[in-house]
Amino acid sequence: MSANAPTEDEKFLFVDKDFLNSPMAQADWSAKKLVWVPSEKHGFEAASIKEEHGDEVLVELADNAKKITVNKDDIQKMNPPKFSKVEDMAELTCLNEASVLHNLRERYFSGLIYTYSGLFCVVVNPYKMLPIYSEKIIEMYKGKKRHELPPHIYSITDNAYRNMMQDREDQSILCTGESGAGKTENTKKVIQYLAVVASSHKGKKDILLSHIFLFVSFGKFIRINFDVTGYIVGANIETYLLEKSRCIRQAKTERAFHIFYYMIAGAKDKLRGKMIINPKYVCDFFDAAAQQLAGLL
Repeated sequence: MSANAPTEDEKFLFVDKDFLNSPMAQADWSAKKLVWVPSEKHGFEAASIKEEHGDEVLVELADNAKKITVNKDDIQKMNPPKFSKVEDMAELTCLNEASVLHNLRERYFSGLIYTYSGLFCVVVNPYKMLPIYSEKIIEMYKGKKRHELPPHIYSITDNAYRNMMQDREDQSILCTGESGAGKTENTKKVIQYLAVVASSHKGKKDILLSHIFLFVSFGKFIRINFDVTGYIVGANIETYLLEKSRCIRQAKTERAFHIFYYMIAGAKDKLRGKMIINPKYVCDFFDAAAQQLAGLL
């Protein structure tokens, strides 16, 4: 990160180190004996230990100074401030559920959607476009080792590409998660990165980029082939219908395929009749959707 003020894209990649290195923050954490306690609303809340009586512990919540008694086994240790928004959660001194969730939440609220967890890269879907996928960013990550730059899908992709070239062995990148987690978008970014760094000329890059939507929308398994010099020479996919179960049932608070909402919202009565859409079920179908998506319904 430059010594000057961070650029717009750097704000979504680099952590502000000023607070992390603050002696006052460290002293405050030590004095209050801060820990994590269960919370129905937030999952976990910060609290300071006041008294201990066997298995019972009296704590004071950091947010509202309310005092509550919790079981000793329900308390989880809190990491020092220097670990706030840490880029790799494997580095946490206190590696527990509360600390992992807090770190992901803190990074997410700061616009940092990528976080390493050992060998894995955790991505929290921001549901908006971030300025961290330009060719400038691609060039920044090209040829860099993982620890040299902040977490990013480009770093994962570049390391896989470099390992393939160095070890002369096939590499795999698995994007997994629940519906809406961002698997499709991150698969696009993997292909985008490879199209830029491993295309022999602009024509091939443009062809690959133009087919990204086809690959990720219908691809169960995407294979990209390279020649001995590391240039892309072809690609092939295995196709299947993603999440077929959504065609016949709908999980509570989840959306089905977008096309179903388009059909119901835009179809005229005549077309609805042909498709045997019963009006009395339409409201229930829309009410069961988790949310209205801007630009999609």
